[in-house]
Amino acid sequence: MIARLLYADERLLAVDKPAGLSLATKRADSGAAAARLVAALPAAEREGWGIDPAATLLVHRLDVTTSGVVLLARDEEMHRALALALSERRLRKTYLAVVWGRPRPANGLYDAPLGPDRRDRRRMLVDPAGRAARTRYVVRGAGAHASLVELHPETGRTHQIRVHLAAAGHPIVGDDLYGGPPHRGVRDPELRRALDPGRTLLHAWRLELPDLLGRGELIVTAPPPPDFAAAVAALGLEL
Repeated sequence: MIARLLYADERLLAVDKPAGLSLATKRADSGAAAARLVAALPAAEREGWGIDPAATLLVHRLDVTTSGVVLLARDEEMHRALALALSERRLRKTYLAVVWGRPRPANGLYDAPLGPDRRDRRRMLVDPAGRAARTRYVVRGAGAHASLVELHPETGRTHQIRVHLAAAGHPIVGDDLYGGPPHRGVRDPELRRALDPGRTLLHAWRLELPDLLGRGELIVTAPPPPDFAAAVAALGLEL
């Protein structure tokens, strides 16, 4: 798996994480995920920017099957500034997902509170007594079986986007944990293959950063990877 450097300066890195690369972190080795992500960059990019895997700090995570933009800080002060901006919801995240069916209305808000599934520790679920969670969505196009949806999470709960979409009856294509039966009656062989990607078709597409430490605003985007683009094309839609 190869990551891609989207942006770099002396204090901040933005990396396009490939699906399949885990950012899980153990308390005893908190820097392992950042080092793993940096190690996935091409050697020429690491060397050209003098990136030391041991000196980078992970700002936020993506699920192992999710692709897209991840931020890394290169010093403690920047890490604190980014973490504060994240907690204050001043970092605007935009995701793209291919979901089963067609959400209606074409734009709206999912705001069901979420909590852990006590019967399955891997999962979260809608829980009236859970923590507040808000995800705005816009349907960008709809095919015969699935739709391309743009999502703006306003909170950062575990698996938030995946659970909200599944609870609305539109699980993400390829999401074995929340998605239920695969293929959803798709008979066309080519479309069936495109909608069986072997991973969750969720992509962290865009990240907008406010002015931090006098560095100015920054917008970083990561083009969707080939399997995501193939599924969208097979649906007759455009990214």
